[in-house]
Amino acid sequence: MTDILAVFRSRSQAIDCNARLKAFGVPASLINTPREANIGCGLSIKLAPDKLERARVVIKNGRYSAFYGYYRMQNDYGRTIFGRIT
Repeated sequence: MTDILAVFRSRSQAIDCNARLKAFGVPASLINTPREANIGCGLSIKLAPDKLERARVVIKNGRYSAFYGYYRMQNDYGRTIFGRIT
């Protein structure tokens, strides 16, 4: 299973962005950033891969100074694999 994480360096900006995404009709959920990632503030927004492009527009227009980047999170046989999306 593959999910997309939008990672932030600010908890308050992650919470605000999650609300903004939902307001614009993008299904998103606020989650604790997995420890294996070793990035961000501890909160990330989880998105379905097919919603990434719409989320990119909303996040870009939000001008979040603490936005860190997008990561692909894949769970394979109990192991979590992360990779940055450019």
